[in-house]
Formats: sequence, C-alpha cells, structure tokens
Amino acid sequence: MIVKYMGIQDKDFVMSIDTHVNDIGYNNRVYTKTGYIMWEKDVPIGLMHYSILWDNLPFLNFIFVDTKYRNKGFASQALAFWENDMKQQGYKMTLISTQVDEEAQHLYRKLGYVDCGGLIFNHTPFEQPMELFFRKVL
Repeated sequence: MIVKYMGIQDKDFVMSIDTHVNDIGYNNRVYTKTGYIMWEKDVPIGLMHYSILWDNLPFLNFIFVDTKYRNKGFASQALAFWENDMKQQGYKMTLISTQVDEEAQHLYRKLGYVDCGGLIFNHTPFEQPMELFFRKVL
C-alpha cells in the first residue's frame, strides 16, 4: 500500500466517501496537505484527513478504508504513515476518536492509543453515541 497526499485529481473519489467536506474544504486539504489517499496497486482504497488543535496537536478527523480492503492491515499502515508524518513535522502527540459503538476503538488501542476522554452531545443537532478520544505520544 502507498499513502499519498490528496491532490485536485482525487476530489471525486474523496467527495464520494466523505460527505462532510465541501469544495472549499477539499481545496484546503489539498493546499495544506492535511488529507491523504491510500492506494493499493493504483486503486484508491481509502482516505484520511486531520486538523491541528490548539496549533500543536494533530487530530485525525476521518479515516476510511473500502470494505473489501478492511481487516488486512491497511488502516494500521495508514495510521503509522500519518504518525510518522506528524513526528517529522515536530509534533509530540496525536489524537484520534471514534464513537463508542464502533469497532475502530479496538484497533486504536492495539496500535498504542490510550483512552483519554469522551464527549456526549445529547439534545443537540449533533446527537450521536458518545465520542471516545484516544491519545498517543509519538
């Protein structure tokens, strides 16, 4: 698997998966190099993007691997790539999250992430199961 920064040419692929991004947001990811595409044999199989909290803490906003490529180590490889990229940029720690009813939490713990809190959005426009946060010192 190869991980590359998102480019303008990847827009249709990304926007077919990530319903949270608009044209301006996508262009920003490309410009700031905060989005990545996962490739397997010249086929895009997944994506991820991050933001920086408090000017010094990378937070992985989104990771997606196509269903037929799941449970084959691609997400682990992609996260290792991201962590290395963050370390090379001088960051000391990363954050990631998932809802408490999602399986990703088990992968994150297996990869060395430590539970560090959660958010509950009951009775808001963002209502969902609790969002569980994890940290990893690089």
